[in-house]
Amino acid sequence: MAKFEMDTEFVRKLVEILEENDLGEIELADGDRKIRIARPAVTYAAAPTTIAAGAAPVAAAGPAGPAAAGDFTKHAGAVKSPMVGTAYLAPEPGKPNFVAAGDKVTAGQTLLIIEAMKTFNPIKAPKAGTVVQILIENAQPVEFGEALMIVE
Repeated sequence: MAKFEMDTEFVRKLVEILEENDLGEIELADGDRKIRIARPAVTYAAAPTTIAAGAAPVAAAGPAGPAAAGDFTKHAGAVKSPMVGTAYLAPEPGKPNFVAAGDKVTAGQTLLIIEAMKTFNPIKAPKAGTVVQILIENAQPVEFGEALMIVE
């Protein structure tokens, strides 16, 4: 069996590419030689103590929990999560929420952000209308396709 020699400088460059582009993994193959570099999976859990006191009335206004939010996935005005991640209703802790129930929004206006793989992804209003209901709490983990808000 032939000895496999590793070019450590090449590996360092691959790691830099991984980090610069916020990728989860890189895999390259050259004949029967293969290299795979991956970041460890990090799971974030929102602690109940991190939810701001001002967020409780929003949660109380609508159904709480994924099971109740699932009832709205077929609603015509449902804004659904395009990814798995953690949803935040405000741009940063201590700042006001992007929107509140009853707010009028324009098409393309940011409603909330979802953090996935350390990237904050704005979730925009698909149409102009009024935010009828917010179905999630701040810093709540969300699933792909889960209803987040109702905009009519």
